[in-house]
Amino acid sequence: MRTLTFGMNVSLDGYIAAPGDDIGWSVPSDELFQWWSDRVGETGLSLYGRRLWDTMSPYWPTADQQPGVTAAEIEFARRWRDMPKVVFSSTTRSVDWNTRLFTGDAVAEITRLKAEGGGPMDIGGATLAAVAMRAGLIDEYVLATAPVLVGGGTPFFAALDNWVNLNLVETRTFPGGVVLTRYETRR
Repeated sequence: MRTLTFGMNVSLDGYIAAPGDDIGWSVPSDELFQWWSDRVGETGLSLYGRRLWDTMSPYWPTADQQPGVTAAEIEFARRWRDMPKVVFSSTTRSVDWNTRLFTGDAVAEITRLKAEGGGPMDIGGATLAAVAMRAGLIDEYVLATAPVLVGGGTPFFAALDNWVNLNLVETRTFPGGVVLTRYETRR
């Protein structure tokens, strides 16, 4: 069975985006950016909610062709473009770059994908991840916590009906005071 990981940059007060979908506070250091890029390189399938897809898809498919792009950004763009992706959306009409669109029951589809063979899966986007959290489908949480309080916005964690017990499996610090923590769901 595939594992499903939800990981994102998060503010110290628990948000992945400040009000107005502002993510300017979450620009990673070169070292953290490389860590995320390596993670994309190891991911067998990435699941996207529509809003995160709308943020990523205009830039990353051609980022490696932009002037002034770094070697790390070139590598990430190629990894991102090559990685199989599924976008869960009822409003998006088409997708590209090794991506397929799914418009049905997210819980049923994520459950089916987890049962397939293949490499680990990542899930991104607060709304889609909340659905998977509530259904008990997430096996691992990765938080790259930035030392900033944004006071509101899009929370990393959804409101849950039941506790989710976790085991800490990794901690690491990055430049700028970012602390990465990785937890496995205790089943």
